[in-house]
Amino acid sequence: MRTPFQYLLGVRHPEAFHGRGVSGGYFEGWYVKLVSSDGTQRWAVIPGVFRAERGGAAEAFVQVLDGLTGRSWYHRYDADAFAASEREFAVRVGPNIFDASGITVEVPQLAGRIDFATPLRPYPVTARVPGIMGWYGYLPIMECRHGIVSFGHDLAGTLDVEGVAVDFDGGRGYLEKDWGRSFPSAYVWAASNHLADASGERPDGSLMASCAVIPGLGRRFRGSIVALALGGRVRTWATWNGSRDLDLRIDDQTVHWRMAGPDGTLDLAAERVRGGLLHAPLRTAMHRRVEETLDARLRLRLTAPDGATLFDGTGECAGLEVFGDTDGLTRLPARRR
Repeated sequence: MRTPFQYLLGVRHPEAFHGRGVSGGYFEGWYVKLVSSDGTQRWAVIPGVFRAERGGAAEAFVQVLDGLTGRSWYHRYDADAFAASEREFAVRVGPNIFDASGITVEVPQLAGRIDFATPLRPYPVTARVPGIMGWYGYLPIMECRHGIVSFGHDLAGTLDVEGVAVDFDGGRGYLEKDWGRSFPSAYVWAASNHLADASGERPDGSLMASCAVIPGLGRRFRGSIVALALGGRVRTWATWNGSRDLDLRIDDQTVHWRMAGPDGTLDLAAERVRGGLLHAPLRTAMHRRVEETLDARLRLRLTAPDGATLFDGTGECAGLEVFGDTDGLTRLPARRR
């Protein structure tokens, strides 16, 4: 059983492993995005571990997504092939190694070493705000938790991509993770660290935005976590800091989302495109199939509280997932802080 010290240590280290001593069903996965300098190679590699409820099967895995073609693969390993640190980002699944210095991957589609040429840039963690989950990160009843391990970092190295050597020097990486008992029953997630303003300038910026059905706090509600790292500052729109949705609409072509909070107003539109199917955790198995792409395009505008436009542009090479009863998601009330 996990001790209170282990639990609190884990809250302060979203990037680390949280599953040691946890009884019952559990999953944890790290989402490692790799984009070549010219954008023609876009891959997600997802190492993780899954344990079913009530003494069911356990397994480790490495998922691979070709973000341009939509092809995906799920590589299953014995649970004892998984090892991870409780204090830092350091994960091993069989011969595949992932840590703050880079990744070594050995699966049929990808093989080789990619170094992270610049330091990882995580969402800031404090005692009051332990990551993008805010004070919700302290609540043990949360079904699913999220962490931003790096808004963006440079890449260096070469991967053998299905038998062809591909240079990732000068490319961009992104890294986040999820852990808990199960993915939400409905959610929207988008992320891009390839931003460009209206003039074509490319600032060093990154956006992650997600809203989901949140159960277990008396009633279901719609919870949001949105972070924009831009100009050396991280701005946040989230349920835990009192931000509110002004508009949320989801149709077959686009996600429209407008949020207001302490950091101003953020308008976001995501163009939906076809993607590949990834395995996602239910309480009993890693069987649910979720469609994801790395070829979406985001349109975003940031307006300061005084009305000044701080950014107006796009996010390219964007990850996008839209899953579940999205009509029900948009109808759910958003919880107030």
